[in-house]
Amino acid sequence: MTSNPPVAAAGELLADWPRAALAHLPTPLEYLPRLSERHPGYRFWLKRDDCTGLAMGGNKVRQLEFYLGDALAKGCDTVLSTGAVQSNYMRTLAAAAARLGLECHIQLEHRVQDPPEGYHDSGNVLLDRLFGARMHALDRGKDEFGADRAIREIARSLHSQGKKPYVVPLAPVDRPLGALGYVAAAAELVQQFGEAGFRPDVLVVGSGSGLTHAGLLAGLRIMGHPLPVLGCCVRRDAGLQGDRILAHCRRIEEMLGVASCVFDDDIWVSDAALDPGYGEASNGVMQAVADMARLEGVLMDPVYSAKVVANALALVEEGELDGHRGIVLMHTGGTPALFAYRDRILSAPAFSI
Repeated sequence: MTSNPPVAAAGELLADWPRAALAHLPTPLEYLPRLSERHPGYRFWLKRDDCTGLAMGGNKVRQLEFYLGDALAKGCDTVLSTGAVQSNYMRTLAAAAARLGLECHIQLEHRVQDPPEGYHDSGNVLLDRLFGARMHALDRGKDEFGADRAIREIARSLHSQGKKPYVVPLAPVDRPLGALGYVAAAAELVQQFGEAGFRPDVLVVGSGSGLTHAGLLAGLRIMGHPLPVLGCCVRRDAGLQGDRILAHCRRIEEMLGVASCVFDDDIWVSDAALDPGYGEASNGVMQAVADMARLEGVLMDPVYSAKVVANALALVEEGELDGHRGIVLMHTGGTPALFAYRDRILSAPAFSI
């Protein structure tokens, strides 16, 4: 292990990792005046990673730059992965594969109980089909390692047909390449804070696979930046998610050859907006969808980004962010999923007029 680099040298750590140019960068950092007025004493900013460009944007574009860079470097011609039916990741993978001339196979898990009408054929699923992805179904949706075994079986079949497949894993692995996209994003954010003359107190991000959360946290600490990162759970409870994030950070440090810089007290997770579970939205989450649309003209999906807003505002109301009044919210995209949740959105109390 080497010592950690200064801020100016942090980007050099990524230079030797293959990367496919897919994203429109940098994405904007915007002040949210009306949301801030709604909560006196707090200042809210939004990092607009819904504006990464490819296929209606989102955080998965940054992650896939490194996975698909690796796939191209290895001469692969086919990419495969697993996600939920309305997965932003699968939609982005399908679009990236189309752009790069790769065949794409996606395995969709059924994770949501009693999904709304249109859930299986609108939103991200419609876009998957438009981008030409080959679709596979997986009934179970709780076992990440089982999902990876199933997709690798498909990859083996494709290999026997003469294809050169590359699997983007769902379960935690030794090389979480996607997290490197958010190590780079951390450097982008630090530069934007300086340009805006803004010193935030906390960065709030959705925490599902954990690659975005861990990449941001590790990236900031590698640069010696002390900004706390609050992860808002969207799939599993805070206890399980905290362990996952620390493990990811350890792997990132090893990949980049830096001394350990993320410690137990850096891991901050909250599951205040998790219930009733993955892909389900409480009234508070639907209120966050409505507030961001009607206060700031920003669209947020109820699976990820709106849970970030709802979680942050719940902690504001509880006084748990009294020492963190400059708040940066990460918008990780997901806009197409709004159409799959149409009926639930329109029937939510937040949207009654």
